[in-house]
Amino acid sequence: MKVLASLATLLALSGTAFAQDWPARPVTMIVPYAAGGPVDTVGRIMAQGLSEALGQQVIIENIGGAGGMTGANRVAKAAPDGYTFLLGGSATMTTVPALYGKKTPYNPLTDFEHVIQFADSARILIARKDFPANSLKEFVAYARANVDKLQYGSSGTGAGAHICALLLDQAMGVKITHVPYRGSGPAMQDLLGGRIDYICEQVSTAVQQIKAGTVKPIATMGLSRSDVLPDLKTAAEEGFDLNCASLSAFEFPKGTPDAIVKRLAEATNKVVESAFVRERFSATIAMAPRFTASAISNSSTTPAITCPVNTTIGDFRSFSRSAAISFRTLVSPTIQSITYPSYFCAAALASRSAIL
Repeated sequence: MKVLASLATLLALSGTAFAQDWPARPVTMIVPYAAGGPVDTVGRIMAQGLSEALGQQVIIENIGGAGGMTGANRVAKAAPDGYTFLLGGSATMTTVPALYGKKTPYNPLTDFEHVIQFADSARILIARKDFPANSLKEFVAYARANVDKLQYGSSGTGAGAHICALLLDQAMGVKITHVPYRGSGPAMQDLLGGRIDYICEQVSTAVQQIKAGTVKPIATMGLSRSDVLPDLKTAAEEGFDLNCASLSAFEFPKGTPDAIVKRLAEATNKVVESAFVRERFSATIAMAPRFTASAISNSSTTPAITCPVNTTIGDFRSFSRSAAISFRTLVSPTIQSITYPSYFCAAALASRSAIL
């Protein structure tokens, strides 16, 4: 028994020493979508800040496909040595697993060390610039009269843009044709070219095209108006109860030493507090860094995603309050857990039969 105890102590000490030396070489951040989209933009801003904070380069690797599953699975199967982590969020950690169920190649609760949730962003309904509607009410009227003519794009089946559009479908009482892409960038290019009619895009990407006059803004798909688009009404203001917030977070493979997880959490908070990142988030992608003490949960356990198979859109609001993943956020001097509401989980399940 003494030998086993000594061995356990030795292993623990060696693991701690390894973590203290981390990172000793460049670290790879997996972005699970194609380059040029909003998630990629977030990743590149954070990679620049983290490279400085960690003293080693953080390299972006774009691995798109399957609504983010391909990239997320790469991280889930990676060595837990701290040199590969995921830029995850709403789609990869809640929507896609809820939508695909057992077909998802990873388990969002057991295959990752959830590091920190650090930002959120609303979505904007944007249409091609010659779309014959200027408000959400006009958009809905036109969509109902032209169901077979319209197409919308997304960064992949099960991605946030797709689920948001499905919620819009159900609010309108129609089913518009979905065109999935390998990322938001390619979808945006087809919208600019008039090959698809609309996208429920993150404000971070949408605002650039809106200001350039290359797309038409229809409505903000969040609980409040965006600071960068203060004149654009929310869906709720036009009589539609739609909320499509998008959250950003970091995950390591399961088994990554806790000291490394803590170090990345500390570095992330340092980065999002910096004037450089806050200015870039506000000016470039219109996202809000988020790690406030008010978001801290009293629970020390990780609640599971328990999406009932018979969930309906009628259950959406109440269910979104309870379905959660636990992330850690650093609030000096200790790391505690915060809840990550799954706003899309019920919608994904209710739509599963129509998608798969």
